[in-house]
Amino acid sequence: VMITSATLLISTPCLGGTACVVTGQPFDTAKVKMQTFPNMYKGLVDCFVKTYKQVGFRGFYKGTTPALVANIAENSVLFMCYGFCQQIVRRIVGVDRKTKLSDLQNAAAGSFASAFATLVLCPTELVKCRLQAMHEMQLSGKIIQGHTTVWSVVKGVIQKDGPLGFYRGLSSTLLREVPGYFFFFGGYELSRTFFASGRSKDELGPIPLLLSGGFGGSCLWIAVYPVDCVKSRIQVLSMAGKQAGFMGTFVTVVRTEGVLALYSGLTPTMIRAFVANGALFLAYEYSRKLMMKQIDSY
Repeated sequence: VMITSATLLISTPCLGGTACVVTGQPFDTAKVKMQTFPNMYKGLVDCFVKTYKQVGFRGFYKGTTPALVANIAENSVLFMCYGFCQQIVRRIVGVDRKTKLSDLQNAAAGSFASAFATLVLCPTELVKCRLQAMHEMQLSGKIIQGHTTVWSVVKGVIQKDGPLGFYRGLSSTLLREVPGYFFFFGGYELSRTFFASGRSKDELGPIPLLLSGGFGGSCLWIAVYPVDCVKSRIQVLSMAGKQAGFMGTFVTVVRTEGVLALYSGLTPTMIRAFVANGALFLAYEYSRKLMMKQIDSY
């Protein structure tokens, strides 16, 4: 049976997205909890222990379904648009369509592609974040009755805010994605260049690809973490009523809690970013190579 390019374009983000969620969901859950309720937890270990005691092991995988949908949808759009945006960058700089782009030019292409991915990412992330922090919303008294399933959260958003309610935090998501993916693809390509040492990047084995993907993911989160913290607050706390926009939330957090509050949950994020994005890029590169072999064989 011949594997078509369309099949591989679908399977790559599915494999990568699944790898990201399975390996990183507990750390992502801890990140969202610590971002939205930093005073409840002293650190990553404290968050893990309290979550396990209060909710059990399943508490670490709250929001897994929307997280999986978000990862697959985002990566599908991201990597599909990445190739398209690379061609746009080639036109802008005036080079042939087969010319290899520099690391900086690839970073710019990734940044452009992320703007398209944001449109599918924002609604799924909102549902995911609300499920992950639902227990804390009830503990803090901000809401009386919490939603426990994906469908109940979706229904609640539609009843309260209508379809546009899924796009709460859209500006924050854009502010995170566009610059973030510049550093994501830039860090990945720079790392691959370093490991290649003059050879073709296509010759790199799994370990350099894992490390390069992990480095790219780390670059993304270090660059835009405060923006993500504000986004999480807007998406989660808007359950309890009208929430200020990006600037209003940002200023409130800095004034009342200090700048360091914007970095709550950074530790689990960095662990997750390295492991999950290493797995993502490894799946992407090997699927892409398989696709190119199939295309060349026609």
